[in-house]
Amino acid sequence: MLEQIVIGSFVICGTVFIQAACISSLTALLQGLSSWIYAERHFIKNTWILSLIVLWLVIGLVITSWLWSAVYMYLDVFDTLEEAWYFSIVTFATLGYGDIVLDTNWRILSSMTALNGLILVGLNTAYLAQTFANIRSRQPHPEHHGKD
Repeated sequence: MLEQIVIGSFVICGTVFIQAACISSLTALLQGLSSWIYAERHFIKNTWILSLIVLWLVIGLVITSWLWSAVYMYLDVFDTLEEAWYFSIVTFATLGYGDIVLDTNWRILSSMTALNGLILVGLNTAYLAQTFANIRSRQPHPEHHGKD
């Protein structure tokens, strides 16, 4: 059990660094586009910005799920990479379909995978909400109806 807690803790720290790097690079990208982003408010433009933010954050989540699947493969928990990645995504997203379950020797680690997913989804949600609210607050309001 202690081994799983130690491994899971290190993987969680690694995933936080990965997601923080994605958030940092996204923030830099948004700052580079700031003159366009903070120009007049348009529904379509804001939808594109929101989509870019969401997709960038999802890239970080995909990378972190790959890290979990690599750990499971290293520990010989799964026979195939596809199975390890699928389990990592399903557990990370806390879906828990139950079509693939771990041996009782590894259930603490799988619980830490789910906990990690909750933490990172919360982090991404907070970043998304704050960033988009900041963007909208800095955009001038449209002069007539239909733009937003």
